[in-house]
Amino acid sequence: MKLHILGIAGTFMGGVAALARDLGHTVEGSDANIYPPMSTQLERLGIALKQGYAPEHIAPDCDEVVIGNALSRGNPAVEHVLDAGLRYTSGAQWLSERVLPGRTTLAVAGTHGKTTTTSLLAFLLDAAGRAPGFLIGGVAEDFGVSARIGTGREFVVEADEYDTAFFDKRSKFVHYRPRIAILNNLEYDHADIFPDVAAIQRQFHHLVRTVPGSGRLIVNGHDAYLREVLAMGCWTPVERFGFDASFEWSARKLRDDGSRFAVLREGRELGIVDWPLLGDHNVLNGLAALAACAAADVDVAALLPALAGFRGVKRRLEVLGVQRGITVYDDFAHHPTAIATTLAGLRAKVGNARIVVAMEPRSNSMRLGAHADALAPALDLADAVVFLARPELPWDAGKVIAALRGDGRAVADADALLAALVECVQPGDHVVFMSNGGFDGAPRRFLAALGGH
Repeated sequence: MKLHILGIAGTFMGGVAALARDLGHTVEGSDANIYPPMSTQLERLGIALKQGYAPEHIAPDCDEVVIGNALSRGNPAVEHVLDAGLRYTSGAQWLSERVLPGRTTLAVAGTHGKTTTTSLLAFLLDAAGRAPGFLIGGVAEDFGVSARIGTGREFVVEADEYDTAFFDKRSKFVHYRPRIAILNNLEYDHADIFPDVAAIQRQFHHLVRTVPGSGRLIVNGHDAYLREVLAMGCWTPVERFGFDASFEWSARKLRDDGSRFAVLREGRELGIVDWPLLGDHNVLNGLAALAACAAADVDVAALLPALAGFRGVKRRLEVLGVQRGITVYDDFAHHPTAIATTLAGLRAKVGNARIVVAMEPRSNSMRLGAHADALAPALDLADAVVFLARPELPWDAGKVIAALRGDGRAVADADALLAALVECVQPGDHVVFMSNGGFDGAPRRFLAALGGH
């Protein structure tokens, strides 16, 4: 079968493309913006990419068009698909129909930490010899890809609450019908489609409704919004995870930066995790993944040493390099809570060294200003912030800059941002680029600029 994937450079749709290729289909695709790391993965798989949504990019012999949720009515490719009567589906529906039947599906949902937790879960199952399939919303360093079919029974999927497609406004995760589901956390996000937290909670409850009574729900015991979701009705055994020793799964930190912690189940210590990840949020991600493995009948105590070799996910506080004593990171920041927890983990590791943040408010919620008031507090641990306030940003970035604890300035484009960074950094600094988009290649351009001095 020949597939054309619209929105192929997105992390989810790029994963769908990789799975389709694994299944032996001919795959091509198009997107408005094609950039690493997904473009690199797709090119390595030999998948033909077209820039833009011109109707002629869809080959006449295409059997099915898989449409990403970023595309709407009025898009020329979408209009062509409808006018020509082409067969089409969504990425989530394609996955549920072509990949998941007959598999034991483990789904990872939550506002934050989905990609890291999904990667951890796939990594642990793989270390246990289960050879799982997976679809991760990013390129997992340990596998070199964001998705694979796998030869084992388990399939691990990053379960996004964002809507499915222009023709299906349910959250993607209702398509997956998992046996084991992680509910990592819940906060207000996706302001372009959800009016309030209650609307997101309803979608999470739709997911809860699909998990069988013989399955398992792995739930962040600290999260009040998730408790409210479960109170709407729950028909599946629940195991909580967190730092509270009364939870079914708990952690006791042995280092402040979260790089070493004890794992306890029902209050009994199973062993110690000593790994390269930082921050309380990653301790919780690790606990959730371990609990899900146990629900899949894996001996997790035997797996704890393997976590020392976990390499993480590209663009999750990824170290791009060190030049002139300055460490440069690329981080997929999309929400104030994620920004704050990431910086807290880094601060615990680097002590009094300066942290400089280059920030691009790129997610739909960020651009709409839904999180504007929370941005300055989230950046409190940064010593300096260079804020990319593009002219089309519909809210005043100056208020964020004025509220920062450290130094701050706003610039209008990536070139000005790079110039400002080069001017202000000094040896020993840790420079973190935070954006869930391509950022005009700024992180690697900055690293190259440092190397040129």
